[in-house]
Amino acid sequence: MAILELPYEVDPNQEKHGGDPYNCTLYKMLPSKMQEQTKQFLYLLEYLHLVPVETIGVPEYHEVLSKALGDKESFNLIYPVNGGLFIHILDDPEGGRAYYVAVEPKFSQGVNTDEVLRRVEIELLDYAMEFEGTETAEDQRQVLVGILDRLFSKYSFDDSGMKGLIKKLIRKTAVKPIVGNDADLQVLKYMMTRDKIGMGILEPLILDTNIEDISCSGLGSLFIEHKIFDSLRTAAAFENMAELDEFVLRLSERIKKPVTFRNPIVDASLPDGSRINIVYGEDVSKRGSNFTIRKFAEQPMSIVDLLKFGSLDYMMASYMSMMIGAGMNVFVSGETASGKTTLLNALNCFIAPDAKIVSIEDTAELQVPHPNWTQELTRQPKPGEDGSGVGMFDLLKAALRQRPNEILIGEIRGEEGLIAFGAMQTGHAVMATFHASTVEKLIQRLTGSPINVPKTYVENLNVIVIQTAVELPNGKLGRRAVSISEIIGYDSANDAFSFVEVFHWDPVHDKFEFLGDMNSFLLEERIAPMKGIPPNKKRQIYAMLKRRARILEKLSQTDKTDFIEFYKVIAKAQRQGIF
Repeated sequence: MAILELPYEVDPNQEKHGGDPYNCTLYKMLPSKMQEQTKQFLYLLEYLHLVPVETIGVPEYHEVLSKALGDKESFNLIYPVNGGLFIHILDDPEGGRAYYVAVEPKFSQGVNTDEVLRRVEIELLDYAMEFEGTETAEDQRQVLVGILDRLFSKYSFDDSGMKGLIKKLIRKTAVKPIVGNDADLQVLKYMMTRDKIGMGILEPLILDTNIEDISCSGLGSLFIEHKIFDSLRTAAAFENMAELDEFVLRLSERIKKPVTFRNPIVDASLPDGSRINIVYGEDVSKRGSNFTIRKFAEQPMSIVDLLKFGSLDYMMASYMSMMIGAGMNVFVSGETASGKTTLLNALNCFIAPDAKIVSIEDTAELQVPHPNWTQELTRQPKPGEDGSGVGMFDLLKAALRQRPNEILIGEIRGEEGLIAFGAMQTGHAVMATFHASTVEKLIQRLTGSPINVPKTYVENLNVIVIQTAVELPNGKLGRRAVSISEIIGYDSANDAFSFVEVFHWDPVHDKFEFLGDMNSFLLEERIAPMKGIPPNKKRQIYAMLKRRARILEKLSQTDKTDFIEFYKVIAKAQRQGIF
């Protein structure tokens, strides 16, 4: 099992709360909101007694995190996460990455946690048949909690412990009760469901919606990427190679894609949709087995969220809404973890509400709010069964027979790129992500091996958005759509592609420049005619662009800004012809 490495030394002489937990000095020092939480969750107060408040101070308490908190020079705060857990963010006393400490229910002092869980597991073997037929993790959780309730309901608590349970579960040589009081029973339920149904030590990190990535690089600490506090070191760590391998094995079995020495690398999705990569064994990873989890948001960020974060501005969002609404072919390109899929998901809301959409991916990351959406995933070939796999190429060919209005591709990497451009030529609108940091590199990859798109096909691609993780003027990490470019065409005589950058990010002032103002090929030659604007008045399209930008800005000031609500408002506006 992983160990907990707190970023401070616990003073064994630290004052405890004694008999009355709400009459101790520490409790009286806490903010009122945190006092309320400790009355509901006593283990939070127990944890705070371990914190050296005389040297680092009493942690601040925040019900909701704001982006501004990430700009602070030092951290010492606690916030709640779903499931009745808490997270403590505090500085590394040695000046390294700040720490992320998950505050979970713990057994009372003197209880051997590993022994308790081992003995209860043995007891649960008699109830294994009750789990048959359970399909979801929530079903399994309810069955497990029900069994634990029945198992312990016949035993009563008293001052000396659970005599009946001691008699049943403790061997003659045992000298300590397995569970001491009702609070310990609640801890037992949490620990059992966390380890047997949930993700074990990863459960708090999975429940925390503020986390984007979780990584284990082998022996040592786990690390995370936090939406507010950036890169953090967790207090959870593996110090034993065998225990790390065992954890990774159980993790792979939980996702029904077990790793082996013969098949040590697995890409899969967790039950909540998060993306996980596992590398198993010391022979292929010298620091031991490792894994990386890219968290899946239950509801993706809306375009308004990205506008508020500064990923793009209102004119850019207005421009993209016009391009997507007119069926232009769009690639969102960038490096790993630059926010490509996040941006593509947000842009989906601009697709016509009555469109039929087909999405094709290796792992489920795209989210589409439209009712007529077909979501298709690749399938790896089963061991020993040649031809049982289904790839992106196969799914894309099938999609063309489904008569979609829009095809979304998770990421173009190989021969499916040629089919995607074939779809563009036959009038299907295509949106996809692509791994390239500039327009030039994107075109090089498209026309080179293994994608091999003919150069004359490339002009079917209309818009390229380059999305990048950048350092902002304040020194913080951010994600920005650093450019939006229009592909004009291919000059076969000179073997050259022409494209125009219509939006550009200014890194000095963290602002966007509209280079294509009164000079956009697609707006004037493609979009304006679709809007019924005569050639001699084609620049009226820029007034429409600005009007849409104002609508988006006003919409951002309402409560209709989350992914689904935003889609509903935009869909209604599109039907009424006002957007």
